[in-house]
Formats: sequence, structure tokens, C-alpha cells
Amino acid sequence: MLTANTFLATMLYAGLGIVIFIVSFVLVDKLTPGELWREIIERKNMAVALLAGAVAIGISNIIAAAVHG
Repeated sequence: MLTANTFLATMLYAGLGIVIFIVSFVLVDKLTPGELWREIIERKNMAVALLAGAVAIGISNIIAAAVHG
């Protein structure tokens, strides 16, 4: 059964993971040359979109492994 403590811990870890993901992705965006979102949205650069997606998946896997223990 799902207790209040379990639910709150799950919400805390989910929130923490989302915050870490956003900070990490912004850091990657700042470290790459150019502006990722301008390349993806305005110039429709598929290679940059694939790179951003791969980075997002990689960061997500690292965060999930770190939170899971």
C-alpha cells in the first residue's frame, strides 16, 4: 500500500530529478557552440535536434541511476 511517506518521498525524488535534469540541460546548452533552441526551432536542424535528444536521454539515465541508488 502507498503510504503518505512513500508518496512524499517519490514526489521529492521526482522533483529533484527534474530540477537536476533542467540544470544539466541548460549547462550542456551553454557549453555547446551556438544556440541549440534557435538551431532546432528556427533553422530546423535535425542533427542538433538528435544531439539534444540523445543528451536528454543520457542525462535522464544518469539521474535515474543516481536516484535509484
